[in-house]
Amino acid sequence: MAAAASTSSAAAPGSPSGGGRRGPAAAVACACPICLEGFEDEAYLDTCLHSFCYECITQWVSIVASKHEEPLSSVKCPLCKTKSVSILHAFDGKSFTRHYIEQDHGKRYLADAHELISQFYNTREISDDTASVLQYWKQRKHLRRNVWLETWLRREIQALTQDENVEAIVYHIHGMIESFMKTQEKLHTSKQTSPEQTREEFRSLLSDAARPFLLGRTARFVTEVELFLISQRNIDAYSRVRLQRFKESASHVARQQDALPQDRPLEDHYLYLLNEETDCVGGVI
Repeated sequence: MAAAASTSSAAAPGSPSGGGRRGPAAAVACACPICLEGFEDEAYLDTCLHSFCYECITQWVSIVASKHEEPLSSVKCPLCKTKSVSILHAFDGKSFTRHYIEQDHGKRYLADAHELISQFYNTREISDDTASVLQYWKQRKHLRRNVWLETWLRREIQALTQDENVEAIVYHIHGMIESFMKTQEKLHTSKQTSPEQTREEFRSLLSDAARPFLLGRTARFVTEVELFLISQRNIDAYSRVRLQRFKESASHVARQQDALPQDRPLEDHYLYLLNEETDCVGGVI
């Protein structure tokens, strides 16, 4: 059974320049391994990140699927034979489309822990302890390697994307954090920067790395990553702390709602809820 067709449509081969395939010179410099021509809707297998034309790799999947009686849940890369479960394509600088080899979303699920994590991101963020945050950066505690970070990132991203297979995203974001820490370690003996500057640079780099995948939840994700690192706790211990934070936030919202006069017109209640939502997204609807 072939993978279902993506909603993104590629331009036909031989279309005019600017929208079609590139000429021989470009093909030599940057060619699809399957058609040996310039990339058209460049796509990546999610594990090895080898790139192909989207149409070429989906046709490859169809050919492989036709040789199996059962539907495919993954496919081996034509180049390195690494298994992947999805194809990433249609990058526009802010987002991308994920095409699953097996389109049966019912077979992908979120664990209860992931559901709870997702709820954390749906509640208003409680202001962090600014003094503790700056102390963390001032004392250069960020140079201590957090052995739980990669596992924690995987669980967070699984919950936010509602996808079990997030290895490519985790690899990208964790790699950025590791690279930043190594750079800071080298600068420790040669150059001094303020804690505020170091923190701002970290948050900016992390935001840039995560935004293509997490979109509107990027800012909150950056804060959660920082809070996890600052806590210097293992995953279970931090989860207990965050659960308490979640309960306090929920209790705060409940008290605000209980404070609403009962004889208010229904329109006022809607306006109150709208203002609450506006505050959560930085004052922009």
